[in-house]
Amino acid sequence: MNLNEVLVKPILTEKANNQQEKLRRYAFRVSRKANKLEIKTAVEAFYGVSVVDVNTVVVPGKNKTRYTKAGFIKGVKPAYKKAYVTVAEGETIDLYANI
Repeated sequence: MNLNEVLVKPILTEKANNQQEKLRRYAFRVSRKANKLEIKTAVEAFYGVSVVDVNTVVVPGKNKTRYTKAGFIKGVKPAYKKAYVTVAEGETIDLYANI
């Protein structure tokens, strides 16, 4: 898999920010086909840090229902994969540089 396809986007939530400050752990939304070794090499290549650990989670899709004039519309939000990347001590990733 190409390194550009591995990382989709960083996850910028309150929980992820707390983990960045306390545990040096960064959260990314990644491709469903990516494995831990590909995620590690992609983060090291794009951000120039050394990765200590990679944990992955597949978030299941959720059922969603809306009520409209035509009645109930049912659908499913797609499942996606998250990766929690722990970097070496003393290193950081600046995720807010591109905003």
